Amino acid sequence: MTDKYEAVIGLEVHAQLLTKSKAFCSCPNRYGDIPNTLVCPICLGHPGTLPVLNEALVEGIVKMGLATNCHIREISGFARKNYFYQDLPKGYQITQFDDPICYDGFVEIEEEDGTYKKIGVTRIHMEEDTGKSNHDLDIDTLVDLNRAGVPLIEIVSEPDIRNAEEAYKYLSQIKNIVLYLGICTGNMEEGALRCDANVSVRLIGAKEFGTKAEVKNMNSFRNVEKAIEYEIKRQIELIESGGKVAQETRQWDAGSGTTKSMRSKESSHDYRYFPEPDLLKVQITNDTKETLFNDLPELPLARKQRFMKHFGLTRRDAGILTEDKNTAEFFENCCELITDKTEKRFKVVNNWIQTEVLRIKAERKVEFSELDISPNIIAELADLQDEGLISNKIAKDIFPECVEGKLSPKKLVEERGLKQNSDSSQLDRIVKQIIEANPDNVAKFKAGQFRLEGFFVGQVMKETKGSANPGLVAELVKKYLES
Repeated sequence: MTDKYEAVIGLEVHAQLLTKSKAFCSCPNRYGDIPNTLVCPICLGHPGTLPVLNEALVEGIVKMGLATNCHIREISGFARKNYFYQDLPKGYQITQFDDPICYDGFVEIEEEDGTYKKIGVTRIHMEEDTGKSNHDLDIDTLVDLNRAGVPLIEIVSEPDIRNAEEAYKYLSQIKNIVLYLGICTGNMEEGALRCDANVSVRLIGAKEFGTKAEVKNMNSFRNVEKAIEYEIKRQIELIESGGKVAQETRQWDAGSGTTKSMRSKESSHDYRYFPEPDLLKVQITNDTKETLFNDLPELPLARKQRFMKHFGLTRRDAGILTEDKNTAEFFENCCELITDKTEKRFKVVNNWIQTEVLRIKAERKVEFSELDISPNIIAELADLQDEGLISNKIAKDIFPECVEGKLSPKKLVEERGLKQNSDSSQLDRIVKQIIEANPDNVAKFKAGQFRLEGFFVGQVMKETKGSANPGLVAELVKKYLES
């Protein structure tokens, strides 16, 4: 059935901005405080109060617009989106409607073959967040208004996404961009980044879109992917059985792995939008745009491409390193400190970060910025290892001690006499002794059990307490066994 249909998907991503105060009042913008303590008459909607626009909200959204190749509207205004819900004390949400500040942009996602696909960005607009309703309590549904008035940007994509994997990649790019810009934590579990998906299906080759369903309540990237996959399958099966897809809002239930109907889908006229009378229009001058553009950091996709070109990394390795800004900066700092700046040594640094450093991060369950590992440790280990001064075993043995004690690997190796033994005459003698002491295994090797070559190498490494150059040992063992 899936050969007959294609999915048409658009994502609406809400990102909470990392401003010090809320969008239209001076209440602190923080997560995790005691419920209903970060509030004031303005964000509670008391009569007679007037909102004042937070300039940091404007700067954050313009940066996001520039980073996603959007046009920036010179003059834009606010609107009131009217609806009643217990976590919206004013009875309306301040947002933008007809004239969003950012429009007609795009985000590139990488295909499996290394090519790039553009996903259009219809608009990015400013708005305030609502409060939070806590439904999963035994006593009742309770409302926390600390979040009411927190500055939000909503990023609305074009319906250019065709499957759940593309949706995952697009959402990943959005998250990486806001993290690189430093405007959002990107934490979906805390609600700092939220995603709704508009999903429809149509016959392949058809021009008209099918009826879409909006899917909500997806609190992780994998849940977004799973929910979209389920919804595509559900709609195709419904159509094939003679039914019709209803335009509705559906809720993702991660426990059952299904979407469930919540309510009929509202249209824009249901919200009775009208211009916000208490706020002036926002004007973005060319000087402001130029200043904010010049402040943009190198973005993740551009950095990934540079890592592949400059450091000779694979697409996979460059992608892992640049997925997190702090990881990418740590890698570059290590590469600045190594003595021999060659692709070979850059790859040694990459291997250390991806195997040992990221393992420690996973074990400690912390962000990369909290690791407190000096790039000097990785750089020195890469130098020692690539120059053949220590074996891989010695390097891995001393790594934990260097990290915990913030010790210099080069100094530690020198003090403990751990330098790798590359004295060919000495190693030749040891190899010869090991082979002469194991005639039975030599006979088995000559009879075709070639894996025993590793046994002899291991015996030499044991005899030298891991200090022998394993490459040189392997050459000598092979020479004697084959002679």
